[in-house]
Amino acid sequence: MTQQNFSIEFFPPKTPTGVEKLRATCARLGELNPRYFSVTFGAGGSTQHGTLDTVLDIRRAGHDAAPHLSCLGSSRDSLRAILKEYQSHGIKRIVALRGDLPSGYGAMDMSSGEFRHANELVEFIRAETGDWFHIEVAAYPEMHPQAKSPQDDIANFVRKVKAGADSAITQYFYNPDAYFRFVDEARKAGAEVPITAGIMPITNYTQLMRFSDMCGAEIPRWIRLQLASYGDDGDSIRAFGLDVVTDLCERLLAGGAPGLHFYTLNQAAATHAIWSRLNLSQK
Repeated sequence: MTQQNFSIEFFPPKTPTGVEKLRATCARLGELNPRYFSVTFGAGGSTQHGTLDTVLDIRRAGHDAAPHLSCLGSSRDSLRAILKEYQSHGIKRIVALRGDLPSGYGAMDMSSGEFRHANELVEFIRAETGDWFHIEVAAYPEMHPQAKSPQDDIANFVRKVKAGADSAITQYFYNPDAYFRFVDEARKAGAEVPITAGIMPITNYTQLMRFSDMCGAEIPRWIRLQLASYGDDGDSIRAFGLDVVTDLCERLLAGGAPGLHFYTLNQAAATHAIWSRLNLSQK
């Protein structure tokens, strides 16, 4: 039986105070012994140095860390330099994404860079570095918001896998059936890599709705109504969210998900609580 992998995601802090807070968060979540921490990469590489600094900080604390790398709006030369820098630090895992353009760029600017799709980035990483990196890519159980159809979305995912991806992490979701159907369809289409389920703890209703509107993640009606009924009662929102997400994780793992990837928003409490309830171990 394949070992399950449990991982945790951060974003690069932008202030000295944020750096110290993230170190405290990492120390607490590091006690859970995740497989690795991943660190996001801003639109158009806007957090490039912050991403690497955060990855190196996590590694100095004794944990494995994987930088995200996005290609939209980037050149081959700039990406080649980043990859070489990652290799020079002994980084062996990377999360390869299409990414977004920086704010202020219009839709017509999508063709301005040398890459337009994540499979092109995966191909480039493999051509430049061979098997040096374990490459993670993104998957969208509820369909990427810019995909033409579910079938088109699966085809895009398969292209990334055939380009050389080792495994995948999904966008967060709250409907386990969407995940299991996506995995089944991906398998039928020839993509056999492990597809780890992305998990977003629920701690703030307004924030969750804003994020979900942006990324296309569906909040089931019963969850939305229950969260809305709590108003400004943060304790009730967090308690309900803890129950809902723990149950989701249990169903995913029982159904064969190869692991969970927690989107923490640089906060420790909710992820720590869910992890503890599930009694996860990473040996």
